[in-house]
Amino acid sequence: MMKHDLKYILAIVIVLFASCNTNQKKETAQQQQNTLVFSQGEKIKNDNFTGTAYLKTLIDADSLNSISVGNVTFEPGARSRWHSHPAGQILLVIDGVGYYQEKGKFKKILHKGDAIKCPPNTPHWHGASADTAFVQVAITGREKGETVWLNVVTDEEYNASGRN
Repeated sequence: MMKHDLKYILAIVIVLFASCNTNQKKETAQQQQNTLVFSQGEKIKNDNFTGTAYLKTLIDADSLNSISVGNVTFEPGARSRWHSHPAGQILLVIDGVGYYQEKGKFKKILHKGDAIKCPPNTPHWHGASADTAFVQVAITGREKGETVWLNVVTDEEYNASGRN
């Protein structure tokens, strides 16, 4: 009889542990949402990204200021295509762990507080690490033209070793 009771108690403990763990994950996700500097924005629905990414436009370029600013949130594994900006771009890492790579160079591993200067007309890509979301503010010059979208970043390119 005691073995049967022990199994029953163990089953209850496992269910309670799983329930607490699920609630803790929900609370952590809610806390993370509450600590974002900018809102996540809308899901990006074009084919310039692999995986799920969101964009919150903060400033649109116009006739008075040719710079646009956007907050981009990448879910784990999400990334942009290779692309370039005729007037360059600056990335400010707000949260998470991400990657940045210029064509012909090693992939850089990015952390909260990092800043990247993307030179004009230089093919590059950026996105989240495989297991951590990544949030960046992208500051993009528009005075010399729009972003030029190139090839998809292959899994081999994405998974290549990087450097800090």
